[in-house]
Amino acid sequence: MFTLMALFGVLMIGAVMLAALVIVALAAKFALKLVLLPLKLLLLPIIAIVVLVKIAVLFTVGAVLFAIFIPLAILCAIFAAPFFIAAAVFG
Repeated sequence: MFTLMALFGVLMIGAVMLAALVIVALAAKFALKLVLLPLKLLLLPIIAIVVLVKIAVLFTVGAVLFAIFIPLAILCAIFAAPFFIAAAVFG
């Protein structure tokens, strides 16, 4: 009976230690976030400019590709039209 009580005591101590470890980890995480907040606020405008430039570059690349592919599609349609007509007539 004493061994069961000792085992229960050891399990309770382990559970309390685990809870304490979780609380300490959460407190350390919160403290680290609180310490790094000014650095994050200082870098926020730079990150916003980088994201804005990235969006502008992606939009420009998309517009250039669109401007290149439209004439290519028209040329393909011009050269493929006789074959489509022949296939429709003789097919």
